[in-house]
Amino acid sequence: MTAEPTAERPHPSIISLVIAVLLIPAVLGSSQMIFNDGDVSWHIATGLWILDHRAIPQVDPFSFTWGGKPWVPIEWLAELFYATAYRVASYPGVAALVTAALVGLHAAVFLNARRWVRMALLPIVAMDLVLIPMLLARPHVLTWALLAWWCWLMMRARERDRAPPLPAALLMTLWANLHGGYVFGLAIAAAFGLEALVASDDKARAFRQWLAFGLACAAAVFINGNGIEGVFHPLRFTRLEMLPLIDEWKPSSPAKTPYAFGVLALIVALIAWKRPRLHWVRWLLLTALLGAALLQVRHQSTLTIVAAMLLPAGFARASREAPDPSWKWVIAGGAAILLGIRVSMPIELPQNDANPWKLIAAIPPELRSQPVLNGYSMGGPLILSGIRPYVDGRGDMYGDNLVVGFSRISKGDAKLFEETVTRWNIRWAIVPNDSIGLVRLLEAARWRRIHRDKVGAIYVRQPSAS
Repeated sequence: MTAEPTAERPHPSIISLVIAVLLIPAVLGSSQMIFNDGDVSWHIATGLWILDHRAIPQVDPFSFTWGGKPWVPIEWLAELFYATAYRVASYPGVAALVTAALVGLHAAVFLNARRWVRMALLPIVAMDLVLIPMLLARPHVLTWALLAWWCWLMMRARERDRAPPLPAALLMTLWANLHGGYVFGLAIAAAFGLEALVASDDKARAFRQWLAFGLACAAAVFINGNGIEGVFHPLRFTRLEMLPLIDEWKPSSPAKTPYAFGVLALIVALIAWKRPRLHWVRWLLLTALLGAALLQVRHQSTLTIVAAMLLPAGFARASREAPDPSWKWVIAGGAAILLGIRVSMPIELPQNDANPWKLIAAIPPELRSQPVLNGYSMGGPLILSGIRPYVDGRGDMYGDNLVVGFSRISKGDAKLFEETVTRWNIRWAIVPNDSIGLVRLLEAARWRRIHRDKVGAIYVRQPSAS
């Protein structure tokens, strides 16, 4: 008896694997752009505070305008990771951590896509075009891989017609301590639970299993360093009036993120052409995420990653390919080598108001302990330098009055400027050169400029200035 011939199942090219999962993350994670945000510095400073005090701060230890008042650092675990990387290897260590997070994200997207489509690099490229503007060494990047693998977990559970195992709900605990985006994890689990209830032949069993898993997920988010406040604080933040002042909270538009809209147009055209087949609940989930992404720029990343995980199954070939188990060793070994190289190589920070280190170095010692009026993006670097700022990127902590008021000052509100200087006894200012309104106020009030470079300037309040 002769064995029947079996169809040869092509395996993904090792070259595609290396490019998608190792080389692209290494390039993106080594870019200067990941430090193009002043929040990077105060996140690191918060983690260093946690390392030094072995506790999570409950009040603000950094600013002079809010010092000693309540603060809910919901991203404390991500800040701890960043601070540990920073303490071990400075900024190359931070870049290595971002690279590791990107490896995890790209591995999930590539290995999942390869199960369904031959050109698995396409979802990677499309996803990265959207994510690059949001690629910063901040907590949300550490959750991107978690989001992708969470989708994978839900999809695998549906393929097996059962809910994910209950211990998997503990991923929500990790997520809730890394970033407030855990709410999307709950929504995704609820969507797949609805799909199971609609599609399963045994609806009673599906209801019991997914209800138990959903309750476990809901309970898991309460296991966090801030307790109940850590759960509900992200929801309260969405009601603040200052959100339209922050770029990532503004509505999406082609002018702000042209690549995102370009990718969206191509995907819509591809869907119209190929007509991928997905359960209607998954289309509903993607539509809801699209609405959130159009409403606020920051949600583009969630839409993009979820779409990169869900859509390939709709374009599936007749036969699916299971990933080769040996790939995990290729990925782990390659990632270890790349991360070792990344840590050992210096990285040059960009010169901008998010990294005004030369300008900060020029601050006279006698001014460093005095109340300062600072540019918004400069608040984080001041904190990391041991200087108490007037304001920084923790807008949810400061609240509407201070942040909106600072915005008015930055636009040239002379009356509010004078009131603020008097109330807080402001002695000096450090502002970016492009903060034209504030610079005009300082010069009109005859504050003395003592230093200036291509990033910003330092002003000192004259004794006669009011």
